[in-house]
Amino acid sequence: MNELRDLLSRPGDLLLCPGRMLLDDGPASGMGALVRDGSFAEIGTVRELAIRHQDIRRVDLPAHLMMPGFIDTHTHLTQSLGKSLVFGEPSEIFRRIWVPLEGSLDQRMVYLSSKLAALECLRGGFTSAVDAGTRSAGHLDALVQAARETGMRSVVGLICNDLGGAAEIPTPDRIIAAAKDHLARFDNEPLVHPSLAISIPEAGSDGMLAGISRLAGEAGAIFQTHVNEHLVAVERSLLAHGRRPLEHLADIGALGPHALIAHATLITPSELNILRDTGTAVAYNPVASVWKGNAIAPALQMAALGVRFGLGTDGTRADGFRLMDAAETLQRAGFGLASGDSSCGGGWLWLAAATGMAADASGLSKVTGRIAAGLAADFLLVDLDRPEFTPSHDLTWELVRYGNRDQIDAVFTEGRLRLWQGWPIDWDARALLAEIRETTAEAIARAPITRIHPTAERHRALTSPRAAK
Repeated sequence: MNELRDLLSRPGDLLLCPGRMLLDDGPASGMGALVRDGSFAEIGTVRELAIRHQDIRRVDLPAHLMMPGFIDTHTHLTQSLGKSLVFGEPSEIFRRIWVPLEGSLDQRMVYLSSKLAALECLRGGFTSAVDAGTRSAGHLDALVQAARETGMRSVVGLICNDLGGAAEIPTPDRIIAAAKDHLARFDNEPLVHPSLAISIPEAGSDGMLAGISRLAGEAGAIFQTHVNEHLVAVERSLLAHGRRPLEHLADIGALGPHALIAHATLITPSELNILRDTGTAVAYNPVASVWKGNAIAPALQMAALGVRFGLGTDGTRADGFRLMDAAETLQRAGFGLASGDSSCGGGWLWLAAATGMAADASGLSKVTGRIAAGLAADFLLVDLDRPEFTPSHDLTWELVRYGNRDQIDAVFTEGRLRLWQGWPIDWDARALLAEIRETTAEAIARAPITRIHPTAERHRALTSPRAAK
């Protein structure tokens, strides 16, 4: 296998001939891809490509599936150092854990957290991730550097709050100036795409929400915010504006095809119509709903109405296969069982929502998300010579329910091999892990975090029959 790794990692044109290739209509056999200068130059039958390109390095992969990389439509790269601190916690953990933690991180810790998160993303098959914006003070460059070094494609949000919810709240004129600068900074960065964000509608004035959304749209970037995630936030909006958060955003003109709404779990039929009519996209975060949310986004209904959405992790766990499984499982448990819907998307919907649909929601549809000529060569090579895929009767369903990140042999972005069997080929991930283990405890201790629940071991001690006596 090392010979295959070396062959795939050499620079230059590459003709890949996998056993199966995941195209727009599903898995296909006998297809090949010519990768040149970071993009898919040609997609066609192996026979046709081999005849036209006899002088190009050819790699036959009969036991592999070549598929688009997963795209995480919503994550938080600077939260990876906290991970299990939120387990078992009630809603709105951002107020008690994430804002204090992120706000306390220095530049080095932002870099370490972001690089760890990006490594986890790539290990889980995510070739692209949409970061919702760090609340740390002035360390966005460290986040960008970390993502860039891993080779992960990143949509990087700049927090533009003017009413709180971040470590620093500049004056409105400074916020607008920083937003314009951020949008213009990455023209020559093929793997970095700028975005503007306001953490939650409550953290931005009406003028700032509408203005930042408009700036992003005019620049061809996406505007991000968390909406209709927690019941208390919906109720606060009703008290403040007489409208639910999504209704309020629509009323002030902050929605549109450039807007990406995270969660939308507590959503009414009329709000679904707002999403459809404005073309606003949604990040459906099924694992976040299970671990820390108040409800399940009605993704099947969104699909039926034509509401744009893609799958996101919300920084929970970075495994694209398990994310698809969670997406289908929650729709089946939350809606399908009650209505007798046995298919709940037919498998293919969740595969699409993790790739091409996610690219569309993330503003990346002209860049990545599919195996197609002219798009960036961001893809995975999945080993099908596994018990889980033997025998194979319906590969699409099998990927959704049997797939796992340990089946991914290779992760490519921009036509370059980044990870081989879970580990980077050109930087020392073990050294990164060692430094994080040495420094994280102090960083966590500095942060004014408030937790409601103890650790699992402490909880067991407090609730066991012996403790009750």
